[in-house]
Amino acid sequence: MPLKLSLKPGEAVVVNEAVIRNGERRGTMLLETKARILRERDVMFPDDISTPQDATYFCLMQMYIVGETSGKLYDSAVSTLADWMDQSRSQAERDEILRIAQLVAAGNLYKALGNCRKLLKSDLNEAEYA
Repeated sequence: MPLKLSLKPGEAVVVNEAVIRNGERRGTMLLETKARILRERDVMFPDDISTPQDATYFCLMQMYIVGETSGKLYDSAVSTLADWMDQSRSQAERDEILRIAQLVAAGNLYKALGNCRKLLKSDLNEAEYA
């Protein structure tokens, strides 16, 4: 069963390292085969990194996009996860970081990236109300 993506005008999506940008009108794309997909809104750029959480997300995003589960990107991800763990505020957060680390070790990068994104969003929400 193909994956159906609906794209807003000008919206981009990364598919297996290739950036695809929609035209001037809303469009639909059907992906018939398994691919590594990341929407533009989920892409982080190096200039956006300001915390250990951001650094972890960026490393996991790179691993996911290129499909690499070992090597230099893996080493960087483990290092950023350790930095994040060192500065974490609660046991619940540390438990989530460990869960992300387990997913990375198992090669489930999409799920690890999603869990990391949820933690980033919860951190942003906490910062707004602090």
